[in-house]
Amino acid sequence: MTEMACQDFVELVTDYLEGHLDEVSRARFERHLDECPPCVSYLQQIRDAQGVLGRVELDTISDDARDQLLTAFRFWRSGRPDS
Repeated sequence: MTEMACQDFVELVTDYLEGHLDEVSRARFERHLDECPPCVSYLQQIRDAQGVLGRVELDTISDDARDQLLTAFRFWRSGRPDS
Protein backbone atom coordinates (compact mmCIF):
# COMPACT_ATOMS: atom_id res chain seq x y z
CA MET A 1 0.00 0.00 0.00
CA THR A 2 1.53 3.34 -1.04
CA GLU A 3 1.73 6.30 1.28
CA MET A 4 -0.69 9.18 0.86
CA ALA A 5 0.44 12.78 0.48
CA CYS A 6 -1.32 15.45 2.55
CA GLN A 7 -2.73 17.05 -0.61
CA ASP A 8 -4.33 13.73 -1.59
CA PHE A 9 -5.69 13.41 1.94
CA VAL A 10 -7.30 16.86 1.76
CA GLU A 11 -8.91 16.03 -1.58
CA LEU A 12 -10.46 12.85 -0.11
CA VAL A 13 -11.78 14.23 3.19
CA THR A 14 -15.33 14.80 1.97
CA ASP A 15 -15.54 11.35 0.39
CA TYR A 16 -14.18 9.83 3.59
CA LEU A 17 -16.67 11.61 5.81
CA GLU A 18 -19.54 10.65 3.50
CA GLY A 19 -18.43 7.01 3.36
CA HIS A 20 -17.69 7.06 -0.36
CA LEU A 21 -14.12 5.71 -0.31
CA ASP A 22 -13.44 2.16 -1.42
CA GLU A 23 -11.80 -0.14 1.12
CA VAL A 24 -8.25 0.38 -0.17
CA SER A 25 -8.57 4.18 -0.30
CA ARG A 26 -10.15 4.28 3.17
CA ALA A 27 -7.31 2.17 4.58
CA ARG A 28 -4.69 4.50 3.01
CA PHE A 29 -6.59 7.52 4.34
CA GLU A 30 -6.74 6.12 7.87
CA ARG A 31 -3.10 5.04 7.73
CA HIS A 32 -2.19 8.61 6.83
CA LEU A 33 -4.17 9.78 9.87
CA ASP A 34 -2.05 7.47 12.04
CA GLU A 35 1.11 9.12 10.73
CA CYS A 36 0.19 12.80 10.27
CA PRO A 37 -0.98 14.91 13.24
CA PRO A 38 -1.61 18.01 11.05
CA CYS A 39 -4.08 16.03 8.93
CA VAL A 40 -5.77 14.75 12.09
CA SER A 41 -6.28 18.41 13.05
CA TYR A 42 -7.53 19.25 9.56
CA LEU A 43 -10.04 16.40 9.65
CA GLN A 44 -11.29 17.59 13.02
CA GLN A 45 -11.66 21.14 11.69
CA ILE A 46 -13.78 19.84 8.80
CA ARG A 47 -15.91 17.80 11.21
CA ASP A 48 -16.35 20.87 13.43
CA ALA A 49 -17.33 23.00 10.41
CA GLN A 50 -19.84 20.38 9.30
CA GLY A 51 -21.30 20.37 12.79
CA VAL A 52 -21.80 24.13 12.73
CA LEU A 53 -22.94 24.38 9.13
CA GLY A 54 -25.31 21.49 9.58
CA ARG A 55 -27.31 23.72 11.92
CA VAL A 56 -27.50 26.71 9.55
CA GLU A 57 -30.79 26.98 7.70
CA LEU A 58 -30.17 27.97 4.09
CA ASP A 59 -33.05 30.44 4.09
CA THR A 60 -31.35 32.39 6.91
CA ILE A 61 -28.39 33.32 4.70
CA SER A 62 -28.82 36.48 2.67
CA ASP A 63 -28.41 36.30 -1.10
CA ASP A 64 -25.40 38.64 -0.82
CA ALA A 65 -23.70 36.44 1.80
CA ARG A 66 -24.40 33.31 -0.26
CA ASP A 67 -22.93 34.94 -3.38
CA GLN A 68 -19.83 36.07 -1.47
CA LEU A 69 -19.28 32.56 -0.10
CA LEU A 70 -19.71 30.97 -3.51
CA THR A 71 -17.29 33.45 -5.07
CA ALA A 72 -14.71 32.83 -2.34
CA PHE A 73 -15.07 29.08 -2.79
CA ARG A 74 -14.65 29.34 -6.57
CA PHE A 75 -11.46 31.39 -6.17
CA TRP A 76 -10.16 28.95 -3.57
CA ARG A 77 -10.85 25.93 -5.81
CA SER A 78 -9.20 27.59 -8.82
CA GLY A 79 -6.10 28.61 -6.87
CA ARG A 80 -6.51 32.25 -7.89
CA PRO A 81 -6.20 35.01 -5.32
CA ASP A 82 -9.52 36.55 -4.32
CA SER A 83 -8.46 40.14 -4.86
